[in-house]
Amino acid sequence: MTTVSSGQAWTAQQSAYRAAVQRRILSVLTAGQVLGGIGVGLGVAAGTLVARELSGSDAVGGLAQTSAVLGAALIAVPSARLSAGRGRRAALAFGYGMGTLGALVAVLAVAAGSWQLFLAGLLLFGGASAAGYAARYSATDLSRPGHAARDLSIVVWASTGGAVLGPLLAGKTDAVGGHTGVYLLAAVSFALATLGIFVGLRPDPLQVAHLGSTRGEIPPDRSLRTGARVLGRSPSARVAVMAIAVSHTAMVALMSMTPVHLDHGGAGLGTVGVVISLHIAGMYALSPLVGWLADQFGHVPVLLLGQVLLALAAVVAGLASPHSVAQAAVGLVLLGLGWSCGIVAGSALLTESVPVDLRPSVQGLSDLVMNGGAALGGVVAGVVVATLSYAALSAMLLLLALPMATLLLFARRIADG
Repeated sequence: MTTVSSGQAWTAQQSAYRAAVQRRILSVLTAGQVLGGIGVGLGVAAGTLVARELSGSDAVGGLAQTSAVLGAALIAVPSARLSAGRGRRAALAFGYGMGTLGALVAVLAVAAGSWQLFLAGLLLFGGASAAGYAARYSATDLSRPGHAARDLSIVVWASTGGAVLGPLLAGKTDAVGGHTGVYLLAAVSFALATLGIFVGLRPDPLQVAHLGSTRGEIPPDRSLRTGARVLGRSPSARVAVMAIAVSHTAMVALMSMTPVHLDHGGAGLGTVGVVISLHIAGMYALSPLVGWLADQFGHVPVLLLGQVLLALAAVVAGLASPHSVAQAAVGLVLLGLGWSCGIVAGSALLTESVPVDLRPSVQGLSDLVMNGGAALGGVVAGVVVATLSYAALSAMLLLLALPMATLLLFARRIADG
């Protein structure tokens, strides 16, 4: 009896400790997302137009967002290794640090008038996006069973303020300090996020999650091949990765070329900033509701809803003329909502489908696939808009969303974590 009572007391004490750490972790991650979101929002609003201005080419303008997304994909690989070997704190600080360096390179590129150097800077700039995406997984390391989507959605929601404010600041900052001012402000935002994560994310959530394991520390296996093997054994994890990748690819492709489409109608950076801000609000503002729906009714139904919203977004935005700012904004809000359903529900399903020891490698592989697909989508988007039209791009996105929705209809039988 004494042994049982002691064991129960230890379990209760450990649970209370994890809950206290989780509250602190969510607070620190929330602050980091706000700061990081400002920088990312600035880059999203200005990147396409700056690259096009420096190069004189719509196709190169489309490569701006692609470079940032490709950077996020590439930096996700060392970030996953850092998570597995040294914890979430090191990985997130590394990502935001790379974003800071990239923003400073972008400043030099604008001053030198070099679009090639600008794209190189955006490649490093993508590290901040990689950190922001990885932060959502950090929020789930200590989640109670059945609460992963809600905890994850809090961190996604925290991006709302910064990400909406960033594009709005882009127009004002550009008017005062030019394009260099936009990326200087982004560098400051990322630097503050790096400092906040480095100082505040203690104890590390992944290390606490391993307390009581046989090793009592983070396992040394950091290979993405391990993640691939796990996906091969888990149908629910495979569906999650596919839905995440499709949602992110569709979002990046359409969002990255909307500024160019509206610019053809005479819209300035300020107007484009408002449209992008509304889009980002759609991505983040309702994420707590999305998380609650996923925990209450299952991840797969919410993923299906997301694909339907992405299809609607493609139709609404695709029918908008370059002068139809309001219609384009509605399309991008729907696009953001569809992305939110895909990322929140998909990430929660992936997390709950994988043992904690293997999560960093699987999550890193997921972010690599997600951002790699989006980078390819950005390249294709630029070519399609330059050679065909914005409407043709929107039609192509239906070829992503509708098959994924069909797959999810058949995936209802999958055990939904």
